[in-house]
Amino acid sequence: MNVRRLIPPTALTGAVALGLVTLSACGGTSDAADKNSDGKLGVVASFYPMQYLAEQIGGGHVAVDTLTKPGVEPHDLELKPRQIGKLGEADVILYLKGVQPAVDDAVQQAGVKNTVDATTLTTLEEHGTETGGHEDGHGAEAGHGAEAGHEGHDHGSEAGADPHIWLDPVKYAEVAKGVGAAFAKADPAHAADYRKNTDALVKKLGDLNTAFETGLRNTATKTFITTHAAFGYLAERYGLEQEGISGIDPEAEPSPARIKQLQDIAKQDKVSTVFFETLASDKTARTLATDTGLKTDVLDPLEGITDRSKGADYLEVMQSNLAALKKALGAK
Repeated sequence: MNVRRLIPPTALTGAVALGLVTLSACGGTSDAADKNSDGKLGVVASFYPMQYLAEQIGGGHVAVDTLTKPGVEPHDLELKPRQIGKLGEADVILYLKGVQPAVDDAVQQAGVKNTVDATTLTTLEEHGTETGGHEDGHGAEAGHGAEAGHEGHDHGSEAGADPHIWLDPVKYAEVAKGVGAAFAKADPAHAADYRKNTDALVKKLGDLNTAFETGLRNTATKTFITTHAAFGYLAERYGLEQEGISGIDPEAEPSPARIKQLQDIAKQDKVSTVFFETLASDKTARTLATDTGLKTDVLDPLEGITDRSKGADYLEVMQSNLAALKKALGAK
């Protein structure tokens, strides 16, 4: 059973302390008026969805450093003292509370003036193992904790909250607007450019939303099975029903009862495909697909871009996700 590698509180405390000592020695500051030596606004992003926003909105005026490197499962991130030190030196910190406990703790310790928590820029919702529900109640039976055969995990900024807001283009656009406003406040000299870049990104996300709405309007089935329940917002936005093999926690393992339930759902709802992702193990998804005679494909939760990603950036990967869903759901 895969277990998350979380930093013990004592280790984190020591690391934070060391990071703050390093920061003090380097004379770091959280004042946005003191930029990098190249004159750019120094932005530290917690993981890829935040990095993408920072790069798209900041353009040439920002220098973005990302705590989670390509290929690292964000929830598994262990911060080094050097990274904690960089947090304290940032002009702006951009993170999403509830995804990475180690980052949440370090950000609180850093005390940077311009700290942006993406969860405060939109409305979070609760999503369990499935989204949308089935009239016969088999979705509700899956639950979101021990009843579903996997460990419960507080994986949101509040109890039960689903943090995967970036997979809904509409919510992601709301976050983008907030980030743009934060950058303009931190660096007033380039506020006009930040607003212009934000408007351009929001338009692209609006076009993406339209593509999903159109592409998924008429499908043979509305149900899809995926490794973990990361796509609750996307499913709700486009009238789909998500069935996660595990819950919101990607490392949780399902019980035999849950696997049997998914096999029944696949037959009942004419599911053709079991989706797996790029950063988590695909073993359970492939086993379920083999046992039920289903196909497999990638549905990328976009927690990071790797060589396995079907696309070079957020928009390209989301287009690949749309194509995969249209094929699996029998879009007409």
